[in-house]
Amino acid sequence: MSADLYRDVDEQRANTSAMRAFMGFCANRTQLKFDGYAQLQQWAIRDSAEFWKLFLEWSRLPVSGSPDPTVTSSDCEHAQFFPNVRLNYARCLLRSFDAEAENREAVVGVREDGNRAALTRAELRAAVERFAAGLRSLGVKPGDRVVAVVRNTPEAIVACLAVAAIGAMWSSVAPDIGDAAALGRFSQLDPVVLITHGEYIVHGVRKSLRERAELLAKELRTVTTLVALDERPDIASLSLETRVRVVLRKELEGYGALPMSEWDEFPFNQPLFVLFSSGTTGAPKCLMHGAGGSLIEHHKEHVLHSSFGSGEKLYFHTSAGWMMWNWQLSALACDTQIVVFDGSPTFPVQDALLRMLDREQVTIFGTSATYLHALQQLGLSPASVAPFEKLHTLQSTGSILYDAQYDWIASEFKHLEVHSISGGTDIVGCFVLGNPLLQTYRGESQCVSLGMDVRVMTGQGVQRHGEGELVCMNPFPSRPVGIYGDSNGDRFHKTYFAENPGMWTHGDQVRLLERGSARILGRSDGTLNVRGVRIGPAEIYSVVLSVPGVVQAMAVEQQAPREPGGSRLVLLLVLQEGVVLDRGLTLRIKKELNQKGSPNHVPAVIVQVPGLPATHSGKYSEKAVRDLLNGKPLTNRGAMRNPETLDAIGAHPELQPLA
Repeated sequence: MSADLYRDVDEQRANTSAMRAFMGFCANRTQLKFDGYAQLQQWAIRDSAEFWKLFLEWSRLPVSGSPDPTVTSSDCEHAQFFPNVRLNYARCLLRSFDAEAENREAVVGVREDGNRAALTRAELRAAVERFAAGLRSLGVKPGDRVVAVVRNTPEAIVACLAVAAIGAMWSSVAPDIGDAAALGRFSQLDPVVLITHGEYIVHGVRKSLRERAELLAKELRTVTTLVALDERPDIASLSLETRVRVVLRKELEGYGALPMSEWDEFPFNQPLFVLFSSGTTGAPKCLMHGAGGSLIEHHKEHVLHSSFGSGEKLYFHTSAGWMMWNWQLSALACDTQIVVFDGSPTFPVQDALLRMLDREQVTIFGTSATYLHALQQLGLSPASVAPFEKLHTLQSTGSILYDAQYDWIASEFKHLEVHSISGGTDIVGCFVLGNPLLQTYRGESQCVSLGMDVRVMTGQGVQRHGEGELVCMNPFPSRPVGIYGDSNGDRFHKTYFAENPGMWTHGDQVRLLERGSARILGRSDGTLNVRGVRIGPAEIYSVVLSVPGVVQAMAVEQQAPREPGGSRLVLLLVLQEGVVLDRGLTLRIKKELNQKGSPNHVPAVIVQVPGLPATHSGKYSEKAVRDLLNGKPLTNRGAMRNPETLDAIGAHPELQPLA
């Protein structure tokens, strides 16, 4: 048995899995024999059109039209999937399965104060029908943009699905985003309706969104209606220009109902979600994702790779400003229940989120390596909090899940199935993720997503195995249908296809192993070059974050003309409260990096900082710090949710530009 094996295949789960069932379905239809996932994947890439056509049929999603042609070309940049298929995304999620499902909770909302609200599938559908009727009465048409500043609540889900039901486009941010960042995103879309909550809660403190709502309604000149999701008097009484009407949710839902049977169907590639890039290199890109492409990719990831289905209960720790919020919605299409949490995971007690998971009997827990690391640093053992009798799978994304964390999960949580999944906002889905048919190795994603020809770009060209830039060679349905406002496609081409023509370039460094698994190494633009040796920051973080007292870490390269190679390695650390970066801790970190990495992994400078800059989706920005330390202008402070951290880093005497 390999020393890095975390978990062997559960043969009983594998044999009853949807992945196994789909493999049998494809074998029957194609008269091919698939001995395992590797052979299924080879066929799905070799005959991509047949694979997607069979998956659409097998899924039984309620669509209409002809599946031919499945894809218009083999050109990854321009190919379109299912041009003759029509669907309604909301209907696919809210369709009736059986009487039991109709009366089972479909969406559960839990607040940090313990308040709980739930909607059955029938109640959720009825709420969407009422909200959709209200939007239509406001004049919202297919293709219109609706923007939202919303908390992670059931009513936000209702609003989103109502927008989808009438064929409009939904774009949302979380309430903790800055005014400039929200305006910089929404102003590009020319929205007609603004939906907002009146307040949000952070660690028990209520914060009003009145000023934010007033600013957006004033500056977004195309907005004609502001819909208030909660009945806060200060939102209802806003004094706005006559062009903007304020409508309470209760009032909006008073227009009757637009029955699901009357919802129109729209083209497979009709834009549905607008998601935003981080904006660290300029104005955030408005990535338009099609209804059909998002749905079919999510359904594949949910049902085949993650074993979602009836009886499963999903909680993914996210906000309405991150793609995982959109991703989780699609789980309704396979009758998986969704739990959403509104508030802080550590309030009123540090294990609040863990207690909620057990109380709600969640079966699949989606989180980040950062949260798990925080629990570890707090010395908080989930196993001592609750038994988690129903929980069987943990999915982690947003940051790299390191090898040692797998062991911590097994010893301090539960010996769960662990899926390290990675993709991004750009594809509103995953390139690498879990698989019920495969073994799990520490630090690795079990496989490349079915049907995606993912490879690595190395100095020797494109390779099937090895380490390099992640590229995808073939078309896939969840590729954005475009960037809003990019009418000739130039910006889209420059972002994803100019560097490596004919293939999608994702911006991640990855190691693809011959056994079929993958190890994400970090963003391509974060790669370090120390004295001519290329080092992925993940190699440093995996060591440093295992040192007691270290909460966060960031490694960047700083130009240093007097140093060998012309640069030096700088390590920034955020430490636990009460921990100080003294000589002893500094020497320990350097020793660990030298022993577990190499002399090239040892930083020239290690400093303690109060915080690290993060984008509004929660990802740390190595680029912003690298630019700061090298005297380059910061192109977009507004892309950071905590720009004050840049001020503290820039003022540190040991971090001044040297070039």
